[in-house]
Amino acid sequence: MTVADVVLQYERRLSEAQAGMTQAGARHFLAGGLFIVVVVALLLLGWQAVRQKVSYWWPIAMALLAIPPARLYRGYHHAENRLWRVQQFNERALRRVRGDWAGEGNRGEEFLDPQHPYARDLNVFGERSLFERLSIARTGVGRRGLAGYLLNAAAIEEIRARQESVRELTAQTELREHVAALGPFESSSAQWETFARWLDAPPVVFPAFWRAILPFTAAAVASLIVGGLLGIVPWIAVARCLIPLLAFHSAAGLIFHKRVLRSMERLHFLSAEIQVVREGLELIESRQFESAKLRRISAQVRGARVAVRRLERLVTAFGERTKDWFYLPSLLLASGTQLMMAVEQWRTAHGEALRTWLSGWAEFEALNALACYAYENPAYTFPEVWEGVAHFEARAAGHPLLPHEGCVLNDISLNARSRFYIISGSNMSGKSTLLGAIGLNAVLALAGGPVRAAALSLSRFLVCASVAPVESLANGKSRFLAEVERLKQALALTEGNAPVLFLVDEIFGGTNSSDRRVAAEAVVHKLIDRGALGAISTHDLALPEIANREGLAGVNVHMGSREGGGPMDFDYLLKPGVTTEANGLAIARMAGVEV
Repeated sequence: MTVADVVLQYERRLSEAQAGMTQAGARHFLAGGLFIVVVVALLLLGWQAVRQKVSYWWPIAMALLAIPPARLYRGYHHAENRLWRVQQFNERALRRVRGDWAGEGNRGEEFLDPQHPYARDLNVFGERSLFERLSIARTGVGRRGLAGYLLNAAAIEEIRARQESVRELTAQTELREHVAALGPFESSSAQWETFARWLDAPPVVFPAFWRAILPFTAAAVASLIVGGLLGIVPWIAVARCLIPLLAFHSAAGLIFHKRVLRSMERLHFLSAEIQVVREGLELIESRQFESAKLRRISAQVRGARVAVRRLERLVTAFGERTKDWFYLPSLLLASGTQLMMAVEQWRTAHGEALRTWLSGWAEFEALNALACYAYENPAYTFPEVWEGVAHFEARAAGHPLLPHEGCVLNDISLNARSRFYIISGSNMSGKSTLLGAIGLNAVLALAGGPVRAAALSLSRFLVCASVAPVESLANGKSRFLAEVERLKQALALTEGNAPVLFLVDEIFGGTNSSDRRVAAEAVVHKLIDRGALGAISTHDLALPEIANREGLAGVNVHMGSREGGGPMDFDYLLKPGVTTEANGLAIARMAGVEV
């Protein structure tokens, strides 16, 4: 399959969604018209029944006839809404494939930790980030799962299990459409924090006596009222029995009023977000998977659909009790207290299981996002990740965030014979982009996803990057200090159980050439002694001397202008040796200086 084939597939599915929307819209309109006709007939027959022109059975029958068109109207409305979201999914997919995806997706900035060893420097989160390019997650829970994949290198066996799952999901575009259409509204994003706040909240305690007696007293109230309406029980007898029962319910409401109020806000947010999670868990349970990891996730969420549906009904009913149509019956039946008791009972029984179910859904959405990325980039490959001797060997590797057109591919070989690159070259020659290509492909590989390379073999690395250190005036931290702290972090990571892949752009650029060379050599020497591999870039021609130091196994490479081109006509290809180009006059002309 080629990118052109992917575009054709998305265009076909987009046309199908648009046709489905048109059909659902027409049926929605017809069902609405039929419902209006039935309601008008109901009103007319009701008026005639009041005037004793017809039997009351006629308006009752017409009210029953209004139910089917009302259900059809609601069903077609939901169908139209979901098809609209499928249409949006395919439109966004086409923009992703065509390279016009920036600003379209979630940036994941809430997951950015400034102290993370590579997230900020490699543009994992934020505008035009890897997360924005990857994320098709329907829920906040899923976005959290994807962020976890990108922030933490998995174990070797876990990486291979993820790759197997991503391969299985790659061609399942219909499944991704189904995920995109989950829930009643696009705004129902199901944030992890919503569930965590509820699960972590202190339990609302109800004594066993109240839990046992309130259902019976509520049933007695309902039975008395129905008996009175049907004429079975005289109203005077109903009143005599209702007064003590309602007093009892009022006492219960007063006793538990504060406890119920404390949980109401959490339940309100839960009711708005639980349906999309419940539908997602049902989707996983209903599918038959081949890969071991997807089968484990399916087993992990088994039984969730029944339990979560019950919770959904409870929190929905809790929200309905405050509405005008049910407010008085709610007070009479002490429904708020009873529902809160039922919700707390559910949390006690299934709270820990819900965490497990949400974790399974988070992983499924992360795998689904990586699979979508693989589908939309059929030329990308799954890397080979190995334990043992540290290495990063890529053939025709490119930066994952650059558009297909104009992305220059390079071979990278970091191993026991070439432990680190010193990449020399002028500004804008592509040095930072090359470091980003190495780093982001490593992040994708260690997350279990495909990489932008014809082939890639690498160790399970701990990645540490200082590509775009950010100064912080509020914290009294200069750019130079931020870089020093990141290099210190890289050295600390070498004490772990995996080799470090270090990437440093313009190392110690804030100091003079002599001090820069001495400091850079000391840091690189220590990193290499501790088993790390990596690359540093510089435009300081004193630094390439470090690669020649005995025992370091460094390699000098450079980036510059294309053969026969001008000094600023860069080809972005990695070349052996130290740069010999001088671009000072060209840079001055760019600044508007006539030289």
